[in-house]
Amino acid sequence: MIKDLVLKNRSFRRFHEDHRIGMEMLEELVDLARNSASAGNKQSLKYVLSNSERMNERIFPHLSWAGYLKDWEGPEQGEKPAAYIIILGDTAISEKFYCDEGIAAQSILLGAAEKGLGGCIIASIDRKPLRKVLKTGKNFKIRLVIALGKPKEKVMLEEAKGGNIRYWRDKEDVHHVPKRPLEEVIVKKYFE
Repeated sequence: MIKDLVLKNRSFRRFHEDHRIGMEMLEELVDLARNSASAGNKQSLKYVLSNSERMNERIFPHLSWAGYLKDWEGPEQGEKPAAYIIILGDTAISEKFYCDEGIAAQSILLGAAEKGLGGCIIASIDRKPLRKVLKTGKNFKIRLVIALGKPKEKVMLEEAKGGNIRYWRDKEDVHHVPKRPLEEVIVKKYFE
């Protein structure tokens, strides 16, 4: 059921780093994105895939993790992602990407969740130095980075109280994610 898959798909930030993800699996996930909707059907997104420990170590320093957790600098050694999918916008096809990268990222993460993996969409990226690491052409703009791996943390959804949507970790290191109630996000209903 799609609801179960959506609820299983959380933003995981700590992984079993030694759990390898094969290139074929990464290609399957990108294939889900490739077959997803695209504004104007321009299909202007391209992808860089890495399951190389060496390349992953070069990608990692250019990413920011969990802005609300001020005392946490990100995954430690042994908890880092096993793979990355970097979503690029190809300006040779289009200068605008609309919501394509969001659709692609969600498709990738739902596919990962179905396969027992987890991930995190990262938009807080030091793009200029990462471009140098990736050695992509000037027509490619880094849109998002998806960190992937076998989750090493527990993430719990809960009802947001008093409008506070800041995620947090408890004493057992469980990651809590408050969600606004359904009645708060539906502004109007028109029905007969």
